[in-house]
Formats: sequence, C-alpha cells, structure tokens
Amino acid sequence: MDIRKVKKLIELLGQSDVTEIEIHEGEESVRISRQPSGGTAMPFYLPPGMPMPTVGTAPPPVATPTAQSVDDEDEDQTTGHLVRSPMVGTFYRAPSPTSKPFVEEGQTVKPGDTLCIIEAMKILNQIESEYAGTVRRILVENGQPVEYNQPLFLID
Repeated sequence: MDIRKVKKLIELLGQSDVTEIEIHEGEESVRISRQPSGGTAMPFYLPPGMPMPTVGTAPPPVATPTAQSVDDEDEDQTTGHLVRSPMVGTFYRAPSPTSKPFVEEGQTVKPGDTLCIIEAMKILNQIESEYAGTVRRILVENGQPVEYNQPLFLID
C-alpha cells in the first residue's frame, strides 16, 4: 500500500468523527484509529539492543486483583481517588527500562503529571493524573497487562 494513501487516510480520519478505519487492498491491510480520551499518544522508540516485541500466543494469565476487590479494600481505608486504566494494554512505570519511574509511592502529583505509560497495539499512551495529591499506592507491577477500567493508582 502506498504511504501517500496511508497519510491521506490519517488526514481524513482527523477531519471526521470516525474513530477507526480499516482498509484492505489485496493481501495488504491497514487499520488506523484515534486514541480514546485519557491517554496521550507517545512515539514508540526502542533503545538500541532491545528486541522488538513480537505478536504470538498470549502469555499465561497473571492473577491480579479485580477492580471490585481493590475498591472494597480501599473504600474502608481512605477517601482517595482511584486512577483507572482507560484501555487494555501493558503497564509501564517508566519511559524506558533504564529510566527512573514517572512516580513513586509518597510522591506529590498535580493534574497533568504523567503517572505511567500503557502500551496498546505498539503505541505508548501516557496516562496523566486528573487529581492533585499524593500517590498512596501503585496497584500494578511494571510490565503487567492491564484491563480497561482496572485501578492503577490510589491518590489522596
């Protein structure tokens, strides 16, 4: 598929209310979608020597607390705000494996501060705080898959 056609599709998508488009041309296909609100797309760059992620069979499921169980625990303990995942993807605390995390427990944040990245379909989406306060708990481990609406952080 010609790159000019892809660029034109991106422009058309940006000018319309359509959030996703998929085009098949012979054996080639392209899907373009806009990100839902709550995440800001960030370019995806791999550091030298880091292997490119591959698509294959899904890893075995990891036991994670459900949103309901986390809600029940925290409801009794605090009146803080839960920051939830706006999408399905992989949770990363830092912009690269060698960088320091965006936030740590006990750190003060303000609205607009980046809390983490969620990788979805090889696009890195920055998740920003909607609240001012202190990060009380980080509820997800680095590199762990997350579900839509899964609690990620507790902010007082």
